[in-house]
Amino acid sequence: METNKLIPLASPDINQQDIDCVTEVLRSGMLLQGVNVLALEKSFNKFTKSRNAIALSNGTATLHLALLALGIGKRDEVIVPAFSYVATANVVEMVGATCVFVDIDIDTFNIDATKIEALITPETKAIIPVHEFGLACDIEAVMKIATKHKLFVIEDAACALGAMQNGKHAGTFGALGSFSLHPRKSITSGEGGVLLTADDELAKKLRQLRNHGIEMQDGKMHFVDAGLNYRMTDFQAALANSQMQRINQIIAYKQRLAEVYFNEITNSEIVLPSTPSGRNHTWQTFHVLISDDKDQSTVLAELKANNIGANYGAQCIPATEYYKAKYQLDAEKQFPNAYRAYTKGIAIPIYEKLTKEIIKQISNGINGL
Repeated sequence: METNKLIPLASPDINQQDIDCVTEVLRSGMLLQGVNVLALEKSFNKFTKSRNAIALSNGTATLHLALLALGIGKRDEVIVPAFSYVATANVVEMVGATCVFVDIDIDTFNIDATKIEALITPETKAIIPVHEFGLACDIEAVMKIATKHKLFVIEDAACALGAMQNGKHAGTFGALGSFSLHPRKSITSGEGGVLLTADDELAKKLRQLRNHGIEMQDGKMHFVDAGLNYRMTDFQAALANSQMQRINQIIAYKQRLAEVYFNEITNSEIVLPSTPSGRNHTWQTFHVLISDDKDQSTVLAELKANNIGANYGAQCIPATEYYKAKYQLDAEKQFPNAYRAYTKGIAIPIYEKLTKEIIKQISNGINGL
């Protein structure tokens, strides 16, 4: 299969309404955190049925601030899936805590909840389950373990806006839920993130920490904590909030595109992703596995030669240079599913700008591998 120009792996669908919303803020001159940030937070609360949403500068800041707000730091251990974007582990390092990696379920690419409990020690303070690629992990199982051992759960739902387990939104089960608004996500503000929490006091602390530790009292600034500048600008919020008005349509369209892949990809050497009962998939990424006899870099090169943008999906974090050296890990042996997902996984295009006909073209290219 050959197409005339490259089909990129991702391309955000910014329409005229989105542009107009940003332009209005730019013309107003009120660019910093303001009414549009509040509007975006309200949109997240309404959509996810959450109590508190806190908009931040990016999806890594959300995880970092979550750990800080919960008081997690030196001598604490945090359980992290071995397969995710490296930021999930980096934030643990940044607060001085220790990463404890757990392998994933190769069918869903999510944390294997059955392997968590064996890793819990007296130093374990939290679990950061990732809802990978737009599919909720078995968060109900994670929450049972966390409740039993009195651990915090920070859900990394960066890719999973709209994903659910048994009708409850990913990001609303744990103490905190973290979302990214990076351009590869369902909605984008360029860079941006949102934290959800049902705890009003925790929400108050997070709002202080994102703004230099400031609490307003009687119209005056009081510096009550050592905070950071993790604020979102109002024009970023306007961009994301405009897209939030059509979030259900965005997710539904990507689900229809995914169905085309399932119907059209017939290559027996390609393993398609699965969605367990009781969960929906929002398809931030359509991630397939190639057979063991195929080389990932060769497959990516073949797809590129046919003008199909593709890449590996996420990192096996224990296999990366820093974590391998620090923790003396043998990822291929200790985390075989995460290692396989990393070295045999291929992310292929799925986003609103694509038509079903283009998805069929991509499928034909994959069938020809």
